[in-house]
Amino acid sequence: MGHYQHPSAIVDEGAQIGEGSRVWHFAHVCGGARIGSGVSLGQNVFVGNRVSIGDRCKIQNNVSVYDNVTLEEGVFCGPSMVFTNVYNPRSLIERKDEYRDTLVKKGATLGANCTIVCGITIGEYAFVGAGAVINKDVPAYALMVGVPARQIGWMSEFGEQLNLPLHGDGEAICSHTQARYVLTAGNLHKIAA
Repeated sequence: MGHYQHPSAIVDEGAQIGEGSRVWHFAHVCGGARIGSGVSLGQNVFVGNRVSIGDRCKIQNNVSVYDNVTLEEGVFCGPSMVFTNVYNPRSLIERKDEYRDTLVKKGATLGANCTIVCGITIGEYAFVGAGAVINKDVPAYALMVGVPARQIGWMSEFGEQLNLPLHGDGEAICSHTQARYVLTAGNLHKIAA
C-alpha cells in the first residue's frame, strides 16, 4: 500500500515514510526525515532532515517541524503551531551547530498557534492550549495555557480535564474510559483502564 502523496507535495530522496501515511498539498519532506505509519501531514507542512515523527501523528496545516524535533507516537500538532530549534537566532550569525533538541512524548496535543521554544520536553499526553508559549519542560498529562504558559490542570489520555489539584496528592476517574489517575507529589500516573 505504501503512503499517499499529493502531486503538489515534494518528498526528497531518502525520506522514510511509513505505511498508510498521507502527505497533502504543498508539503515538503526533506531527505533525512523519518516518518512513521498512519501519519497525516497537512497542507503546507515542512519536515526537516533531522526529524523523527512517530506512528499516527497528525500535523495540521502550516506547521514546520524543524531539525532536532522528535515527535513520539500519536502527537497532535494543531494548525499553524510553531517549533523552533535555535534559542537566540540572528540572521547575521550562523548557529546551525547550536540546535537544541525538542522532544514531544506520546499522545501529547499541541494546540493551534502555540509556540514550542527549543530545548524542552513535553510529557506524555500533555495538552498545550491554543496560542500558548512553552518555554520550559511540561509534565506528563499537564494542561498548559497562556504566555508564557502555566499549568492550570491535568488531562486524561482521552483528552478530558481531570478534577485534581495542581500540586499534592489526589485521584480521579476519566468518565469516558473509567481509567484511574493518581497524583502523587505533583506527578500524575494512569493506574488502570
